[in-house]
Parts: sequence; C-alpha cells; structure tokens
Amino acid sequence: MTEIRNVFDVGARAMAAQMVRMNTVASNLANASTVSTNPEDAFRALRPVFETEFSRANDGLSTATVQEVVMLDREPAKQFRPDHPAADADGFVYAAAVNTEEEMVEMVEASRQYQNTLETMSTLRTLMARTLQMGQ
Repeated sequence: MTEIRNVFDVGARAMAAQMVRMNTVASNLANASTVSTNPEDAFRALRPVFETEFSRANDGLSTATVQEVVMLDREPAKQFRPDHPAADADGFVYAAAVNTEEEMVEMVEASRQYQNTLETMSTLRTLMARTLQMGQ
C-alpha cells in the first residue's frame, strides 16, 4: 500500500473499503436463491475483513482497509425438492447459506458509512476553501 499522506487519503481508503463491503453484499444477495446438488458446492456468504492502517509518518492518521474477503462458515439448508433439476439422487438440493435480512442490514450500514465519509470529506474541502479565501 502507498503511504497515507493526508486526510483525503484516509477518506478515499475508507470509502474504498466500504465499496468492497457493498460489492460482497451485492454478490451475497445475487446468489441468495441459488441451489446446488451437494453442500460443498452451495454458495456461502462473503464478508470483508477490515484492518486499521496507520500512517508511517507517526502523524496520527489512520484508516480502514480491506485485508481479505472470507467465506462465512455456514451450512447450506437441505431442502427436499425432487422435481428440481439440481436435486441429488435422494431428491435434495442445498440452498445458499445467505441470510437476506442480515445482508440488507449490512448494505444499509455500508451505505451510511460511505455517505458519512463522503460528507466529512466534502465539509473538509469546503472549510479549506473558505480558509484560503480568508487569506486573500
């Protein structure tokens, strides 16, 4: 990663981390209704793992970045659907291990975090511009 130089780097990285979070939520929701023939192939929800990154300049700046995206350790639901083309020999399919209500909460929270960071950066930019105008 490149060095954190200023507060705008902090905001940009925080927003990028929330975008990764939103993308994983979108992937989870898109795959929520999928089924598989066996439990090993069933889709499992994804989550980003965040870590705090500190500035090397020891100036107090830090931000959140995504370290990795992991698959949640949840078992898929076994459903008896003998008429489904993906059913196994016993008539079972395995539904994706995704909780749509939980995903919606994740989506709202990630969206709000992104919006809050964007508003903070916008306010900071406005204050800096006003400070420059005062010096003229």
